[in-house]
Amino acid sequence: MSNINEENSLAENQVETENSSKTRKYLIFIIHDTETSDLKLGINAEYVVEILNNYTLTYLPQMPEYVRGIFNMRGQIIPVMDMRLRLNKPAGEKALLVVLNYGGIELGILVDAVDRMLDIEDQAITTVPSQKAQQFVSGICATPDQSGDLMILDYDQLFAHE
Repeated sequence: MSNINEENSLAENQVETENSSKTRKYLIFIIHDTETSDLKLGINAEYVVEILNNYTLTYLPQMPEYVRGIFNMRGQIIPVMDMRLRLNKPAGEKALLVVLNYGGIELGILVDAVDRMLDIEDQAITTVPSQKAQQFVSGICATPDQSGDLMILDYDQLFAHE
């Protein structure tokens, strides 16, 4: 009788595991836009190394406009990309530096503000068709608290060279 109860319990656990969606943590940051509503973008929190508000960039000549320079983080040189410029928005005055590590490559991105961390189920994210206008977005979803829509960044496109 004990074996039957154990088998039923195992079967129930397997069903719960199959029905439950995988949840990931995302760092939500904001790109302010005066013409439309602010853009909320999410990046998988496992790629976030550090968030800095006090940093010094070294300008690099002959780079694309969105590459704002390099940053020396404890002896490691990290290229820095301005997300506003990368998304064809005008440059902002103040920005936070979010340092990412994706596939062993470190990159800094400048963002207007960091909103919060959110747990989002994979099944809640809808993929977007690949178009030039959405080239850096891999998916979109409503925030769990229904405070708006959130675009999930496509890391491969973000880190790609033009």
